Amino acid sequence: MNWIILIIAGLFEVAFASCLGKAKETAGTESYFWYAGFLVCLIISMLGLIKATQVLPIGTAYAVWTGIGAVGTVLVGIFVFKEPATFWRLFFITTLIGSIVGLKSVSH
Repeated sequence: MNWIILIIAGLFEVAFASCLGKAKETAGTESYFWYAGFLVCLIISMLGLIKATQVLPIGTAYAVWTGIGAVGTVLVGIFVFKEPATFWRLFFITTLIGSIVGLKSVSH
């Protein structure tokens, strides 16, 4: 169950980073809604990380949480914000995913 909470917290990390990206693209009242979404997602993400680290090792949980956030944010950047999907970006994202899976497999 704690791994599921950690994954959800990582997805909310992707959401709060995405809200920052959308806030940058907007102006006025609309940007304030994106900043509010950022704060809500940030709080949910942090609470999930706190809950998961009560059982999971902190080093592994934090690495997995940031890894999910990094991979997810890069993918959102590519698919939503039209950032370039170069060979090296995809290569290093793939190695990051492999590292996350490896950390999970060696954790207790």
